Amino acid sequence: MAINASFLKLKEEKKELIIHAAMNEFIRNGFENASTIEIVKNANISKGSLFNYFKSKKNLYIYLFDYGIEVIETFYQMIDLQETDVFKRIENIGVQKMYIQKKYPLVFDFLASTNKEDSPEVKDFIKDKRESVYKRGLEIMYQNIDYSKFRDDIDIEKAMEILNWTMFGFSDKAIEQIDTFADSEKLGERFIQEWKQYAKILKYSFYK
Repeated sequence: MAINASFLKLKEEKKELIIHAAMNEFIRNGFENASTIEIVKNANISKGSLFNYFKSKKNLYIYLFDYGIEVIETFYQMIDLQETDVFKRIENIGVQKMYIQKKYPLVFDFLASTNKEDSPEVKDFIKDKRESVYKRGLEIMYQNIDYSKFRDDIDIEKAMEILNWTMFGFSDKAIEQIDTFADSEKLGERFIQEWKQYAKILKYSFYK
């Protein structure tokens, strides 16, 4: 997808303002109902400038999606793959995710909103990309894990499924209490401490 080079040459603060305004509008209203008038008003630019940068609303949406994927890749690179204990790995992932959420507060909300996007203009594009990124995330999450710590009578595959269910269920619980990822910092430490309590129970069940 071609983006006008003039957008890439903007000052970072200006680019971030446009990205923030556009993500916020798509999060609130979805692709079809998102208003470019609202985007340019909140980004403090003209409508002509917006379409000069991105040519169309679809191009803007795809750019934001790709931008979000780049942030996710940055998050993946921050995970400590030298940590072989699965519980400590998951805790590290939680800490790094909070750091990324603080730096890019709307990215996770925007990517989450794409799960519900049903516009035929963008649905297939985001579905294919999203699935490959999530699959890569799971692979990284469990790379180099020391499975010898598990009890011999434990079915490791099922144990990992339980860990996934617990982790994602715990994450959903946190999200319900946060409302928006932009508010996550104030609750982050509390959720880390709560996760440690879950981990203690699961370690007792799974580890030697």
